[in-house]
Amino acid sequence: MGYVCMLLFCLSAGVKAQVTKPAIGKVLNLAEQQYKSYLKQYPDAALYPRSVNKDGSIRLVKSKDWTSGFFGGNLWYLFYLTGKGKWKNEAIRYTETLENEKYNKTTHDLGFVLYNTFYKAYQTTHNNRYKEVLLEASKSLSSRFNPKVGAIRSWDFKPFKYPVIVDNLMNLEMLLWAAKASGDSSFYRIAVSHADVDLKYRFRPDHSTYHVLDFNPENGELIKKQTFQGYADGSCWARGQAWAIYAYTFLYRETRDPKYLLQAEAAADYFLSQTDLAQDPIPFRDFNDPEIPNVSKDASAAAVAASGLLELSTYVGTKTNYYDRAQAILSALCTDEYLAKAGTNQYFLLKHSTGHRPHQDEVDVPLIYADYYFLEALYRYQHYKK
Repeated sequence: MGYVCMLLFCLSAGVKAQVTKPAIGKVLNLAEQQYKSYLKQYPDAALYPRSVNKDGSIRLVKSKDWTSGFFGGNLWYLFYLTGKGKWKNEAIRYTETLENEKYNKTTHDLGFVLYNTFYKAYQTTHNNRYKEVLLEASKSLSSRFNPKVGAIRSWDFKPFKYPVIVDNLMNLEMLLWAAKASGDSSFYRIAVSHADVDLKYRFRPDHSTYHVLDFNPENGELIKKQTFQGYADGSCWARGQAWAIYAYTFLYRETRDPKYLLQAEAAADYFLSQTDLAQDPIPFRDFNDPEIPNVSKDASAAAVAASGLLELSTYVGTKTNYYDRAQAILSALCTDEYLAKAGTNQYFLLKHSTGHRPHQDEVDVPLIYADYYFLEALYRYQHYKK
């Protein structure tokens, strides 16, 4: 029986898709082999793997790229999952080369770059140097906050006036941590203001998400709701929906405001209602793309959603099946359809992600952040407490 048929049979029969110990062991063995090979071939810790170019070569980026922190984060998770000190040493090496980005005020993605790395470094080593990097980064991120809009600006390029993208929610976790770590409540106020503005405008009545909200920075009025990486302004970009599940879940964790939990559930329910329509739980890159099923999948959206669903399930008890649905996603990602073979895939773990299809960039390729949220989800699964 093929994987897809087996999965459909299991779901229709009410059988839970389990992530087995052998499957997790297979992923960890692959990660160790891939990363050992990568580090041997690309030893420069000031370059970071992001994806694969159109000619099949690996795409490496510098620290300013929004994806630069994910590989270091992967190394931290590999250390947590295996307990092997060599991965901790490599994680530290790929964390410390990012430090100068703490002063970068030209991006909203400092959480992706630095929280995914320096927070783990600080929690693991208790070295105050890492804490100070995060606090400085939180100041830099806060500098992009406009009180009239009530949110942190995402991009600085035209034609947008003051864009706030759904991805930006993910960087609020660093600000919420910084408020607790420093006692400076301004970080908390900025994060909550951003979340509330986002909550007001981001979602359609069916709880699907718009990708980009563009505001007038002079008076804070909303100009337009649109997309940049999705199929159309009125469609739902799958990874954007996954960002919303993940972010509103941690917003509830950090604030205990029930409106965030309700929105996380609503976003999750929409995401799952759409993957129910497909042959497996890995979404196409946009839920409303008219070319489905002849369009690329996005394993990165699935990995983000799985990690978010695992945490979300701990707050809602047994009234939902979020935990089971996260298992189904992880089970699919652990199959040969999505999991690479050692020595292939330019040393990435997952295949079949989509970065920016409207620009025909990173389409049906591995993406470093797909691997990051995949490893995080497996870590959360192993340490799950109902």
